[in-house]
Amino acid sequence: MQLTRHQTSQGVRWAVDGSFLPPSLTLSALLELRRDAMLQLLTMLPPYGLANDELLAPIDPQQEVWAAGVTYLRSRDARRVESKVADVYDRVYDAARPELFFKAAGWRVVGTGAPIRIRADSRWNVPEPELVIVINRHREIVGYCAGNDVSSRDIEGENPLYLPQAKVYDGSCALGNGILLCEPNEINHVPIRLEIQRGSATVFEGETTTATMKRTLSELTEYLTRELDFPHGVFLMTGTGIVPENEFTLQPDDVVQIQVGEIGLENRVGSLEEQLAR
Repeated sequence: MQLTRHQTSQGVRWAVDGSFLPPSLTLSALLELRRDAMLQLLTMLPPYGLANDELLAPIDPQQEVWAAGVTYLRSRDARRVESKVADVYDRVYDAARPELFFKAAGWRVVGTGAPIRIRADSRWNVPEPELVIVINRHREIVGYCAGNDVSSRDIEGENPLYLPQAKVYDGSCALGNGILLCEPNEINHVPIRLEIQRGSATVFEGETTTATMKRTLSELTEYLTRELDFPHGVFLMTGTGIVPENEFTLQPDDVVQIQVGEIGLENRVGSLEEQLAR
């Protein structure tokens, strides 16, 4: 089953497999349930009309997106190159405790087709295609979606304490195009692909799989929820294994295409004015 969120003439509505859910049923309400109870409810509900309206980011405004870093060897190597204190990333990669950080409030997240952004005070910006797991309030993984953790590599590289500024700003987090509900063991070998178009040319493409992750999804979930409650559920970006070469930086009007398993996400690099207008 796949959950999607839509903008309709009557307001925002959630849908499952192309059919609207009751107007009062939100993702936050679903993630308050145990996984089995949620799936049972979704299979029993009658359709409330076909969902063919504008797709929105598959997250409720009150939910949060968190992220894990240095979970792939490629990510560790890339952050060593950019950083003035490179050994810190070796230590994080090999440590028992993962790197976890807050990425975005749900109301800041953009969906497929909406513009992402690069910071005006940064000269080195990249997309980070990631598997994003969806976790309910009971700390159960219920599915995944595609994510783009847009990042300013020069800001983070200057000082690791600048990580929030490199990662958290308007237009830096995209999720889409829906949430694939599945068993946690079905997320172990998910292919991830990135393609960046500039004009009519492909200026970068790469692929990886979640099988190359250093850490398990259950491990990341346990650390994130160890001392934090998420009554409405939470999204966790699980790190990137695809990093463009050091000479590459995003430019306005680049189109970033991400495929994570069965879920796709596409965004154009836009301006702050476009972001605030949505």
